[in-house]
Amino acid sequence: MPNSVHLAKYYKMMVPHKSGQGIKLLEHLQQSQVNLLAFLAFPKKNGKAQVDCVPVDPAKFTAAAKKAKWNIKGPKACFVIDDKDQMGAFVPYAAKLAEAKINIRAAAAVTGGAGRCGAILWVNQKDVKKAAKALGAE
Repeated sequence: MPNSVHLAKYYKMMVPHKSGQGIKLLEHLQQSQVNLLAFLAFPKKNGKAQVDCVPVDPAKFTAAAKKAKWNIKGPKACFVIDDKDQMGAFVPYAAKLAEAKINIRAAAAVTGGAGRCGAILWVNQKDVKKAAKALGAE
């Protein structure tokens, strides 16, 4: 499988930071046939958690969110990276952005097994077009 950088849309929402909230959200997406490229959740202030979803099909995601009466924000842009799993796999991507003088706002990377790894990264929205060019995003 070739390496790729995909410019994707993501949506965020705030949910109660309580046990069981994430599974309710994920089960609703599963029942609605919404496939995700990435999912990230983390605690915020005031007993809330932020959930970021990067759907394969944004229209399906927004329809499912509307049905569930979720208060989503977006879409905004992020980058999803698929690469071979090797030491320092993320370094070339970070270097391209540094060379283009683009700050990475946030990033997360994981190994996927079978010799693959993936990452998601965010830049300031004003820098998305410049970052897409620097990264060679599809």
